[in-house]
Amino acid sequence: MTDWDENKVVMAFTVEQASHLSGLSRTQLASWDRSAFFQPSYFEENRRLSYSRVYTFRDIACLRVLHVLRNESRVSLPELRAVKEKLSHLGEDMWAKTTLYVLNRKVVFDNPETRHKEEIVTGQGIVNIPLKVVTGQLKKEVEELRKRDSSSIGRIDRERGVAQSRPTISGTRITVDTIKSFGEAGYTAEQIQEEYPSLNIRDIEAALNFEKVA
Repeated sequence: MTDWDENKVVMAFTVEQASHLSGLSRTQLASWDRSAFFQPSYFEENRRLSYSRVYTFRDIACLRVLHVLRNESRVSLPELRAVKEKLSHLGEDMWAKTTLYVLNRKVVFDNPETRHKEEIVTGQGIVNIPLKVVTGQLKKEVEELRKRDSSSIGRIDRERGVAQSRPTISGTRITVDTIKSFGEAGYTAEQIQEEYPSLNIRDIEAALNFEKVA
C-alpha cells in the first residue's frame, strides 16, 4: 500500500525503530514505559519476551513531539507529567493532535475543543512546534527505514549485541528463531510474510532453512 493513512493502517515498529524515528534513546523509551508515562500501544506484560513492545505510527508521532519538548526545549519530566494529567481527556495521542508551544520550559496547549491557548506558566520566547511538519517528515523517514539493501535480502546475520547475538534476518532485528516458530506452527512463507510485511519471501525461506545450511 502506497497511500499513507495512519488512521486506517496500523504500522508496527520495534523499540529500535521507535528510537531511531523519534530521536529518543532506548533508555528513555524503557524508562517511560516502566513508569507508565508513555507506553506503546501494544505490549506484553513480560517485557523480557522478544518484541514485547510494539509502537504504532501515532505512537512515533507523539514520541517525536515529546523528544522536542524534553530533549530540545528542555521541559522537565514532572512538567510533562502534569500536562499529561491535565489533558488526559484528549486521549493517548494528545501529544500529536494538539498544537504545542513552549514558554520558558513550560508547555502551553492550543486546546482543540475550546480553540483557546491554555497557559500553564507565562513567560517569554514562545517556540511553536509544527506538528504537521513533524508528521510529514516522519512519513518520509519511515519509508527510508523500510528500504533495505538488496544484498541483505535472503541473508542471515549474527552480530554481537543484536538480539542477544542470535541469528537474525539481515538488515532487521527479527530473529531466525521467531520465523522458525511460525513455520513449526504450520505457517507457510506467505502467511509469515503477512505477519512481517517488511520481510521478503527469500528472507523467510532463508530463516526456515537456516539449520540445514548452518
